Amino acid sequence: MSVLRQFVGTSSNTWVRALIIFCLAWAVLVYIFVAKLNPANTDESDSISNRINQALQLLEASRQRNQELQETIDTILKDNVDYQSAQKLIQKLEYNLHNQLGVEAKAEFPIVYGNPSNEPTLEYELLRRRIQTNIGELWNFFSNELGKVKKSFDHGPIGKNEDINSVLILGAEHKRSLLSDMERLRQLDGYEAWRQKEAVELSNLVQRRIHFLQNPTECSRAKKLLCKLNKGCGYGCQLHHAVYCFIVAYATERTLILKSKGWRYHKGGWEEVFQPVSDTCVDIGGARANNWPGRRESQVVVLPIIDSLMPRPPYLPLSIPEDLAPRLKRLHSEPIVWWVGQFLKYLLRPQKGTKAFLETSMAKLGWKKPIVGVHVRRTDKVGTEAAFHSIDEYMTHVEDYYLTQEINGTSMARRIFLASDDARVIDEARKKYPQYEIIGDAEVARMAAVSTRYTDTGLNGIILDIHLLSISDYLVCTFSSQVCRVAYEIMQTLHPDAGHRFKSLDDIYYYGGQNQHNRQVVIPHKPKSHEELHLKAGDLVGVAGNHWDGFTKGKNTRTNQVGLFPSFKVVDKVETAKLPTYPNV
Repeated sequence: MSVLRQFVGTSSNTWVRALIIFCLAWAVLVYIFVAKLNPANTDESDSISNRINQALQLLEASRQRNQELQETIDTILKDNVDYQSAQKLIQKLEYNLHNQLGVEAKAEFPIVYGNPSNEPTLEYELLRRRIQTNIGELWNFFSNELGKVKKSFDHGPIGKNEDINSVLILGAEHKRSLLSDMERLRQLDGYEAWRQKEAVELSNLVQRRIHFLQNPTECSRAKKLLCKLNKGCGYGCQLHHAVYCFIVAYATERTLILKSKGWRYHKGGWEEVFQPVSDTCVDIGGARANNWPGRRESQVVVLPIIDSLMPRPPYLPLSIPEDLAPRLKRLHSEPIVWWVGQFLKYLLRPQKGTKAFLETSMAKLGWKKPIVGVHVRRTDKVGTEAAFHSIDEYMTHVEDYYLTQEINGTSMARRIFLASDDARVIDEARKKYPQYEIIGDAEVARMAAVSTRYTDTGLNGIILDIHLLSISDYLVCTFSSQVCRVAYEIMQTLHPDAGHRFKSLDDIYYYGGQNQHNRQVVIPHKPKSHEELHLKAGDLVGVAGNHWDGFTKGKNTRTNQVGLFPSFKVVDKVETAKLPTYPNV
């Protein structure tokens, strides 16, 4: 089975993979069938009828498996299922096959993805993810330091730069090999089935809670939180505003009323683009509205933007619910991103017209996997909120991703989806990187410009961009852009843990208006220069940003000193807040 999995992982024809699995399943069943009829030690006094009954049961199981496999093959061929979805179908069939074949087959074909009842410890998952993160941080440090040395030899002895380049090239390959090994470890450690199951169950629980909150049995008596969608900013910022409103509604057990008529992106309002946030309670009626924080008995509370919120409750990002924290910390490398993603999952349920637009646009673009999503933000961001980054900087990380996937000698199509608010970026990328299949729409990019983005066409374009970025295999962008962060948040709803499926050229992840982001020191540090912090184990450091050179900038809350420290010497401190547990759900 392990050989089969390797073949399945590299084949581009999904139906061939499904057919091979079918043939293998049939062969194993026939083998067991024959073995059951011809035991090694046969006694004529044995009940022949019992053996025949066992054989008939096995044949019936075979018939059912055959039917399931045939339905899967038909689905793949008829609906043109994408690569990732086909992989999930195959994994599910493999797991079901192992469960049905019994002890004999399991001994010969061990389960690669594990059993949902096999659960990892919290310590194991934290350590596994820490090693993966620190491999990247180690490479950031050494590549940056060697880059400095190389620069110092620009006018020095001939041959020194070539030597350094050789070290950098081999070092990068070593880093890719380690990351590939870590990914393989995750697949083979026996806990992957649990991760898939836990992710589904946690998401379903939160979605049920939100649905319960948003659909009270008596709207006229329900307590409500009024949120005005039209915050004076772009689409990604407005989505984050709506999520913030939803988090406050969840924490205060108030049904969210999203006031969106006259929305600058679509005058008809949110409900004409996405499904309404409530099926039963869509306005405040004749109730009197009180400004935040109101009183406990206030039926309607009006919420300001997060920057003006006073007093500030402890459950704002980056906090997660206390009751979900133990499960989330074990499942996910970025619990807050997962938490935000759950509200986006509920908010962004498309209306039929929006869904049809997305499907038609994907077909028109020829979107398919494997693919890396690249978002290049220019126009109003550059020079104000973010620095300029050339397309070459993005493509360096795209290339590194593909080289990591191909570390064992396999080859795959080099493909990117390129989204930007500057149409010239797409043309430039196609000229500079002809070896890549670059999927992108210059017209969508033109409509994303400041002068035209607040139109229905501009709205469709940004919805499409975010959707395609979020379902890509990997994301290269700048986290200073809210569009990029939204795509990353949605990505978490599609995988058990997509916390490492990105490369940001500037900021670490943050949520606009968030409470302090703290990390806890696990390895002491003695400063080597006046720029570095002195750290003791247990210190809390408020993070200002990762410099992607092995060092992070922050403030030691014990000494109030601001400076740099080695990124690997700290771990994220997951903040929690006591929120309603919705026992009726």
